[in-house]
Amino acid sequence: MTTGTRFDRGHTDDLISFLAASPSPYHAVANAAERLEKAGFRQVAETDAWDEGTSAVSAAGTGGRYVLRGGAIVAWYVPEGAAPHTPFRIIGAHTDSPNLRVKPRPDSGAHGWRQVAVEIYGGPLMNSWLDRDLGIAGRLTLRDGSTRLVNVDRPLLRVPQLAIHLDRSVSAEGLKLDKQRHLQPIWGLGDDVRDGDLIAFLEETAQIAAGQVTGWDLMTHSVEPPAYLGRDKELVAGPRMDNLLSVHAGVAALASVASSGAELPYIPVLAAFDHEENGSQSDTGADGPLLGSVLERSVFARQGSYEDRARAFAGTVCLSSDTGHAVHPNYAERHDPTHHPRVNAGPILKVNVNNRYATDGSGRAVFAAACEKANVPFQSFVSNNSMPCGTTIGPITAARHGIKTVDIGVAILSMHSARELCGADDPHLLANALVAFLEG
Repeated sequence: MTTGTRFDRGHTDDLISFLAASPSPYHAVANAAERLEKAGFRQVAETDAWDEGTSAVSAAGTGGRYVLRGGAIVAWYVPEGAAPHTPFRIIGAHTDSPNLRVKPRPDSGAHGWRQVAVEIYGGPLMNSWLDRDLGIAGRLTLRDGSTRLVNVDRPLLRVPQLAIHLDRSVSAEGLKLDKQRHLQPIWGLGDDVRDGDLIAFLEETAQIAAGQVTGWDLMTHSVEPPAYLGRDKELVAGPRMDNLLSVHAGVAALASVASSGAELPYIPVLAAFDHEENGSQSDTGADGPLLGSVLERSVFARQGSYEDRARAFAGTVCLSSDTGHAVHPNYAERHDPTHHPRVNAGPILKVNVNNRYATDGSGRAVFAAACEKANVPFQSFVSNNSMPCGTTIGPITAARHGIKTVDIGVAILSMHSARELCGADDPHLLANALVAFLEG
């Protein structure tokens, strides 16, 4: 059995709170950092020297540390007695979700309606954003280079659907949306569209002096809170489960292991990246240098050599944790006929022989051992051969850093919808398996 915290439904209660408080990647990493701080972790600045005694918070000693960069966080815990060549056990996840993001010139409108100009981020189920009350959240950058988080978590915008009387074919032919014309939300009335209105409103909301915001990374979110669903509350409905469910479980597992006092043969790590939904190619994405840089610097800060770095990476394993597809009762034929993952039946192991997922047989054995240690059941997922397979940060992490990577996750329905659905037990089953994995 694992020696860290044994999670139960209380973990799922906490997930609901985490989802509600994390409408953007920037909020998600801020909330993750706050939870890690309570577990004794301390932030290390990338611009500081990491050698012991030369930075405000040294990265050279034992204990928990983390780095924040934009919408990404990398956190690690160095146990007593860890050598510079001690391998890492990494939980990988991503903080971003498909949504509607605000354009550089946001103020628009027509025919007496005031609108906000948005761009499509990732691959959302666009119909799920129609006729839904939306807020705005994200990051504001000020003239002095500092940043402030903002969250208008009330009904502010809405993308109104065309009435059926004006589109009689929609029932027979399906909804057809033009990404440019049909997804611009309304937020008020008026014929005089004035540049700067939205940002001025957000400055006032965030109590920032007028004219101080010179940059922004803003996105819409559904203001309907996540909640238990069903007669027996066996399900959870909510936004951004892909992939804040994994981020939350990773934070909980890392904090648990760091607080357990157990002897650890590995250095446990959480790496939660931004921009997975559009390819991971950014300075905060899995295809960027962030993870490799942090791991290397932690080795060198502990007086390690390049040889130590190579030895550590060679023994490292990463679990790439991302949501996957539960069998859909209305579309069972879309799934592989012999692989039907169910909700509340434990995490899924993702396999694709064309390497869209990074799992191989030896990786499966690592995950199976962790689940057995935690007394957690797990399932296997493969895609229907007739359909293209999605991918994750797993293959990117394996190829970029040369470390063994295994793709896992929790099975959900309505992936990429503004509101997704999971089993109420799967989040804590995943967290328990992650604890066992980090403990080795």
